[in-house]
Amino acid sequence: MLDSTAKLHPPAPTPRLKPLGPLALLRVLASNPLEAWTKAHFEKPIVMGGLSIGRVALVSDPAAIRRVLMDNSQNYHKDWLQRRVLSAGLSNGLLTAEGQQWRTQRRALAPLFARRTILSFSAAMIDAAAALVGRLKLRDGQIEDIAVEATRLTLEVLERTMFSDGLGRSPEEIRLAMKHYFEAIGRLDPFDVLGLPNWVPRLSRWKLRPMLRLFESAIDAIVSTRRRRIAEDLDSVPRDILTLLLEARDPETGEGLSEVEVRANILTFIAAGHETTANSITWSLFLLSQSPEWRRRVQAEADRELDGDVEGLAERLVETRAVIDEANRLYPPIAAISRAALAPDELAGEPIRRGTMVVIAPYVLHRHRALWADPDAFDPNRFLDGARERIDRFAYLPFGVGPRICIGATFALQEASIVVATVMRHFTLELAPDHAVWPVHRVTVRPSGGLPMIVRRRWR
Repeated sequence: MLDSTAKLHPPAPTPRLKPLGPLALLRVLASNPLEAWTKAHFEKPIVMGGLSIGRVALVSDPAAIRRVLMDNSQNYHKDWLQRRVLSAGLSNGLLTAEGQQWRTQRRALAPLFARRTILSFSAAMIDAAAALVGRLKLRDGQIEDIAVEATRLTLEVLERTMFSDGLGRSPEEIRLAMKHYFEAIGRLDPFDVLGLPNWVPRLSRWKLRPMLRLFESAIDAIVSTRRRRIAEDLDSVPRDILTLLLEARDPETGEGLSEVEVRANILTFIAAGHETTANSITWSLFLLSQSPEWRRRVQAEADRELDGDVEGLAERLVETRAVIDEANRLYPPIAAISRAALAPDELAGEPIRRGTMVVIAPYVLHRHRALWADPDAFDPNRFLDGARERIDRFAYLPFGVGPRICIGATFALQEASIVVATVMRHFTLELAPDHAVWPVHRVTVRPSGGLPMIVRRRWR
């Protein structure tokens, strides 16, 4: 039952009073890592611990986070466990590449997500949101899984902005495959947590094979279709993200991406480009369904702004964006960032040995008692009227920070703002009876069992 007081306290696991034992911890990490955090994690600047794989430091001190991700980032590389989790199909892409390979890709791909390029996608995002509204109007009064609708919409946006020739397979095939993909890679395999060698078979990898084959087939179709069109008539080829990706060159070296890198980044854009944004939209709509005050405020803003100029629309949706920012604080797209220390260091007064796994968990950081007032409450005012400027840059990391900040963050926030405002303008959403919302960590933070809601048309 949700809190009925003036401030909404949406569902979240209660921090444990003491750490779990090894076997219990393995079980919780495999089912829902959010339920493993202890009270100390939400109160102390750094908590040292250990797993069978070695020492672990959970860091929530903004100055220490800055040191890990920026000031001394050369000493902290992506740890082997994170690389293993993300390696299925994403190896050699921007998400997992390291060193010179990452720097070359980042320089080459940065222009694809420049502000001017993202703003040019506003009309396509508006059209996709309007199509969603059209579908939901046909289901007035019915229960619909808003989480599913959000993923369908974000895939449609990808087709309209990144992959204009389609996704190589039907959007529904891609949606279902992505759902199973994140379920599979998001469950920590006990063999990985125990540090067993890579050659020991993992059941999770066997489960991934059908999805990876589908993705490989889809990407083959995406790339071959576009290359054929470029060869036949370059002038008729859409200037979408895919074309820009194939043409991308490192401005310093003139070097393009290899075929392997192109394919890895296509999968990265499809996976990250729909999953994280869909979750932001889903959680925002859920929170608005529970807060009459903010529902009224967002609907009033949508009524006022959505009929205006397309140019600058997302920037005018100030209160909608504050809701999305608060949703991303409570249920961050990136639940954990981990690094391995290459050499000894000191963080928040604690010595860090070489090889220590340093974990920065936005889910914990965003609810930390030392950094936020009433951290478990839903309060978008944190991001309005100058309050945003008082938030430490390293206390709020929904998309990471520093050199490896999510390259698509601006794209995702623009899309989420337009979609949330459009949906709220046309509908009132009510949680389906007897459905309990619960956050679960599967690489991203998503509502377990989806988000079934009664969709009611709003008559203005």
